[in-house]
Amino acid sequence: MSVLNFPDAERIAVDFLKNRPETAGSVVDNRPPAGFDGTQKAVLVSRVGGAWIDDLHLDQPLLDLEVYGPDKTTAHAVALAARACVLELAGTRYGSAAVTDVTEADGPRWLPDYNRPAANRYLVTVRLSIRPA
Repeated sequence: MSVLNFPDAERIAVDFLKNRPETAGSVVDNRPPAGFDGTQKAVLVSRVGGAWIDDLHLDQPLLDLEVYGPDKTTAHAVALAARACVLELAGTRYGSAAVTDVTEADGPRWLPDYNRPAANRYLVTVRLSIRPA
C-alpha cells in the first residue's frame, strides 16, 4: 500500500501569487508578517476546508485569500488582481502535483477584520483540484 503525499495547497497558491507582477508590492504568505495591522497590502492564504476524493485520486482544498490594503479601494484592487491570478493556477504543476482546475467558490466580498480595526479586507474563496504524485 502506497502512502499519499498531499501537496501543500497553501504553499502552491502562495508561491504562485508571490511571483506575479500583479501582486508586486504586496506581502503574499500564509501568515501575516510581524507587526501586521491590516493596513499593508497583503494576500494571506489559508486552507479552510475541502476534501480528498479517493475514486478520482483528487484533493479539492478550499482556500481563502484574505486581501488587505491601506484603504478599501486599494484592498479591492489587490483582491481583483489576486483573484485573476489564482484562477490561472489551473494546468500548472507544483513539484510532482498537478493543479487540474480552479473554481471560484465566492468572489471578492468586503469583510471587516474586527481584530484589526484599521484594516481594509476583502475575502476571496477558491477551490483547487490537485492531483498528487
